[in-house]
Amino acid sequence: MTESHCVLLLFQVVGLGNPGMNGSRHSVGMAVLTMLAERLGAPDSWRSDRQVSGEVTVTHLQDIQLVLLRPKLLMNVNGVSVAKAASKYLISPEHILLIHDELDKPLGKFGIKHGGSARGHNGVRSCVDCLHTDVMSRLCVGIGRPLGKTPVDRYVLGRFSQEEQNVLDTVMKQNVLLTYITDSQPQTSPAEGRRASRKNKARTISPPQDTTEEQKQS
Repeated sequence: MTESHCVLLLFQVVGLGNPGMNGSRHSVGMAVLTMLAERLGAPDSWRSDRQVSGEVTVTHLQDIQLVLLRPKLLMNVNGVSVAKAASKYLISPEHILLIHDELDKPLGKFGIKHGGSARGHNGVRSCVDCLHTDVMSRLCVGIGRPLGKTPVDRYVLGRFSQEEQNVLDTVMKQNVLLTYITDSQPQTSPAEGRRASRKNKARTISPPQDTTEEQKQS
């Protein structure tokens, strides 16, 4: 049977964060992913999928088919959802992009990291543990460090001020997000990270069905 459309690559993009904490610094990865879905013309196609413990939408960018994932588990166990989705859609870790907050970048600044250690980020560490590799690319979204004596954990769980949110909104509306996604495609021999063995195949997949699941706690 011949498929009407074939993509060169199937890619999973994950917004790390805590469900139900929209607007918090630690969940900025989910906010960026939501904006990305809007830019790709899929703002209302999110479906709850209990098989992956998250919300999923499937869309395209050029010749890449994207599985966008918002975990419905807490940040420290986001990796469970990421691994479930990777297994369901047969996506290798080299073809997974994690979007997460980054304390060591100024607010609104972005950076790409191709594999390597979690560098203290619990959501990334969970993904590394659950996928048994650290080759996943990361889109790091700067949130800056707290001023004064504010504890880091309190700072990252806190909400952006209106001024900070305006800065982020301006950046996220630019085409830079789409550029980062295309630039983050894995290299043939990544310089960093322990390589995973499973390979991706060129194929198309159907959008997920809505399978509602209550939010899990840990």
